[in-house]
Amino acid sequence: QLAESGGALVQPGGSLRLSCAASGGTFNRNVVRWDRQAPGSKREWVAFITYQNMRKYVDSVKGRFTISRDDAENIAYLQMRDLKPEDTGVYYCLSGGLQGQGTQVTVSS
Repeated sequence: QLAESGGALVQPGGSLRLSCAASGGTFNRNVVRWDRQAPGSKREWVAFITYQNMRKYVDSVKGRFTISRDDAENIAYLQMRDLKPEDTGVYYCLSGGLQGQGTQVTVSS
């Protein structure tokens, strides 16, 4: 199972770090991906990281978000900086065919 945490209400320009814990196992060298879904919008992928630490980001978050993973601890992160209102949404962690329940990020003044 995957479990996300770290979502919160934050002001524009603020930062958050989301966590994705793989309980009951490991990421098993699978790609770890973060998706998000804003209210009334389609889900979009935000970032992914391979076991070899190759990273890729959607254009809208490049330079602001950083994805990382610690396979020894079975946890992945999404560090988010300079948050904007358009970053608001439910963030999901996916890996190996599994998905977490999501964590809410709200960027608002």
